[in-house]
Amino acid sequence: MAQRGIREFDGKRIIAQNWKDYFGDAFNYEFKSVLITTETDFDKLPEQYPWLKDTPLVAKPDMLFGKRGKLGLVLYKIEKPGDVKYEDAVKWIKQKMQEEVEINGVKGHLTHFLIEPFVPHKPEEEYYVSFSMGDDYDTVYMSAFGGIDVEENWDKVVEVRIPPTASDEEIEKPIKANVPNEIKDKEKYGDFVVRAYKMFRDLHFVYFEVNPLVMVDNNVYLLDFVGKVDDTAAFVVGKKWGELEFPAGFGRDLTPEEKYIKELDEKSGSSLKLTILNPEGRIWTLVAGGGASVVYADTIADMGYVNELANYGEYSGNPTRTETREYVKTVLDLMTRSKHPSGKPKILLIGGAIANFTDVAKTFDGIIDAFKEYADKMKQVGVKIYVRRGGPNYEVGLKRIKQAAEELGLPIEVYGPELHMTDIVRKALEEEKAA
Repeated sequence: MAQRGIREFDGKRIIAQNWKDYFGDAFNYEFKSVLITTETDFDKLPEQYPWLKDTPLVAKPDMLFGKRGKLGLVLYKIEKPGDVKYEDAVKWIKQKMQEEVEINGVKGHLTHFLIEPFVPHKPEEEYYVSFSMGDDYDTVYMSAFGGIDVEENWDKVVEVRIPPTASDEEIEKPIKANVPNEIKDKEKYGDFVVRAYKMFRDLHFVYFEVNPLVMVDNNVYLLDFVGKVDDTAAFVVGKKWGELEFPAGFGRDLTPEEKYIKELDEKSGSSLKLTILNPEGRIWTLVAGGGASVVYADTIADMGYVNELANYGEYSGNPTRTETREYVKTVLDLMTRSKHPSGKPKILLIGGAIANFTDVAKTFDGIIDAFKEYADKMKQVGVKIYVRRGGPNYEVGLKRIKQAAEELGLPIEVYGPELHMTDIVRKALEEEKAA
């Protein structure tokens, strides 16, 4: 599993799209939110969202960092709360986009913002609720003291643990029994939390936080939302998520190589993902499948080589030979720019689970194409290749890649599904340790 942060806008959009399935008519949530980027045409925006011109507004960055209120990065008033007009929000956003800001010691520019309606309410109406997934249980957090000071009041937060196999009754009973006494309408709040938790679980969130949560009659206002999802669950709930971006954290712009793969991915029916972790690292991976990429990364980390892991990513969904070639060329280009400072050869791990429908031979042809183009650089830098793969046409693919690498003078070890998926990692790193 890979926990991926999502924008507040996308989190609220997902909630709104699936609202009726979990809340029915018991609660009302009116999703009004506009995502602003550096490409936004502010003049045309009110045509699409007329409420921007006749509603008091709030503006804030949407870039995966918190404590925006304490950082002075929430515009909700000019002279008094609720007097921000569209023109004020646009002016403020443009100004903030031009300024360099520092968040948690990281400097960068703000590029994404939200504009939403201002919701008048009293501080005592700000509640808190969040869910977090753990290895053995999920944790539900509830408090009557939400808002920007929730951490200072963490001793007033009630925690409830829910086993992953809990029935509806086993979810509902402990949550409703532990609603904080300070909540004005405990029954209504408890009902909302139970329904929201089921959404959290079913839609494969790994973290889900509403702070503050304001409830007026049956109307629910999610003033701030923080969410993370398990990106390997996209094939299960992707339709319920809709088009979902996994942005880089604040201050970390995509590299040209990451942008290139992102563009390939957007044009492809397959999945192509690449994140550069340490361009100076010795261990590079070409992994088929999102779940497998997590397993490989975890195994490398468990063996004590996390600081040498150069990249994280996947190619899956039966990519074409051309797509595979372009993906592998991008990785090899990064890998062969310089020798490792230690003088030791770099390690290229090519692996994955046993494919269901991906033609292994076809994707390996794409890898071989890239090898032919980068063979000289790979030999100059020093690269040893370890391959483990199974699935349709895997025997043909393994034979071809082994033969091609040997003809190009590239050291390679090749294994099929007889070797466990993670054993190829151990084999490569234990040989490296013995060298």
